[in-house]
Amino acid sequence: MKTAMYSKSSVLARFVALIAILTFTQAAWAIDLDSAKAQGLVGEANSGYLAAVQTPASSDVKKLIRTVNDKRREKFVATARKTDATLAQVQLRFYQLAVKNTKPGNYYQDANGSWKKK
Repeated sequence: MKTAMYSKSSVLARFVALIAILTFTQAAWAIDLDSAKAQGLVGEANSGYLAAVQTPASSDVKKLIRTVNDKRREKFVATARKTDATLAQVQLRFYQLAVKNTKPGNYYQDANGSWKKK
């Protein structure tokens, strides 16, 4: 059985490329997601997933969160497999990028789980 050897730079390049894909994939939900973020209903949780900022969340917001997070989880798992990273590493990196790309006025969770308005 032949095994492929990947250099660290090759794995890192693949990881960065897949994170970029995750970021662009998020645009598929942009209208509803952007609206919910702009209204302060949802934000980027420190887990790498979307979460309700205001609770209790409406059924529409819960559905949006579930849909976005199901797709994120699929991408996180695929990225972890392809890059030999752990799921936690992929989630953390996505969270870091999501916070960096959070628009002013939108919310994200800090490391302690507190919601912060950017």
